[in-house]
Amino acid sequence: MTESSRDGVQSWTESMSARDRIRAVAESLREPRSVNWISEQADAAWSTTNEELQDLVDQGQLRRVEAGETTRYQPDYTRLLFEEIRTLIEENTREELRSELAAITEEIEEWQATYDVETWEELEQSLADGDLTSAELRDRRDVIAFWRENEEDRRLIKHALELYSDVEAAREQMIDVADRATS
Repeated sequence: MTESSRDGVQSWTESMSARDRIRAVAESLREPRSVNWISEQADAAWSTTNEELQDLVDQGQLRRVEAGETTRYQPDYTRLLFEEIRTLIEENTREELRSELAAITEEIEEWQATYDVETWEELEQSLADGDLTSAELRDRRDVIAFWRENEEDRRLIKHALELYSDVEAAREQMIDVADRATS
């Protein structure tokens, strides 16, 4: 291990508790992983990792997946989706969400016109064009990545706008119940 990577590990282990590191690793999972893998990534004891993962399952933040004789853990993607939508609603007005949706749509339309394609998949297929320079290939790869992110953001914003009134009504109901309880 190099001096700089050792320093990085030291700062990781010094700046966060083992449980915080385990949670950070668990929240970043993109595929089901074993206790051993998560323990190694978090630089935490197996027993602490196993215990923390069980707590995260009990809290509904992770799901346990049985893969043969191995137990693996993955985020609860449904919960994450609703948390993202909730955050969008709580941190933005309807008008801000509409404006962001318009900006995303405008950017996608610009890419469609610039590259004469309808989807990022079509733009990706154009990478095989032998006439492109390396700079053009890099630019197109960057646009594809941004386009995909924009489509994901657009999907989340649309969901947030669809649920905005329902979340507002639920929030008002909670406030009313709290006011009656304190009166």
